[in-house]
Amino acid sequence: MALNEYRRKRDFKKTPEPDSGETSGEALLFVVQKHHASRLHYDFRLELNGVLKSWAVPKGPSLNPEDKRLAVEVEDHPFDYKDFEGIIPEGNYGAGTVIVWDQGSYEALEGGTKKEMEKRLSEQWKDGSMKFRLKGKKLKGEFALVRMKGNEDNAWLLIKHNDRFATAKEIITRDKSVVSGKTLEQVAGTKRTPGRIRKSDPPRKTEKKKIRIA
Repeated sequence: MALNEYRRKRDFKKTPEPDSGETSGEALLFVVQKHHASRLHYDFRLELNGVLKSWAVPKGPSLNPEDKRLAVEVEDHPFDYKDFEGIIPEGNYGAGTVIVWDQGSYEALEGGTKKEMEKRLSEQWKDGSMKFRLKGKKLKGEFALVRMKGNEDNAWLLIKHNDRFATAKEIITRDKSVVSGKTLEQVAGTKRTPGRIRKSDPPRKTEKKKIRIA
């Protein structure tokens, strides 16, 4: 899939965000990045066909099946974005602080090889109803992403299935990066270094009426 929209919005001489990345391995990966830009939100990203399909979740993920969290689809991101943690400087798109809030692998509920699962999940994405199992450090078990009907075709719902990992306990109170062990505030107060990790972003604005949260 093309990353033209992602690259169009960024000047890589001014932002530490990655501009590329190739997938590897037999597992499909996911990442959730906590991002404080103009508004605080969580970027939920699923590896699919060489890129990260991405949704901005204003209230963050939930392990409670009763919660239906708005997830605003944004442009695809390069695979290397899964490791981004740090600061996007002022004046750049999505300026603010980012941490890797959760990461791990995921799979289609039906299982199969990576190629088989990507084919099935791509069809589900086109149909507006994705079902998958997360194996993260914070998020575990079955989830669904369901596209909402209406004019805002970038609006989805992220919903936890009722399985053994479901709980009413609020997961986003676990606010530290699974990579650095730091909170957003701690990363924001740290000078950027060449060893930093990488970022997330707010929703896109297109010709159609789209939901925008950043």
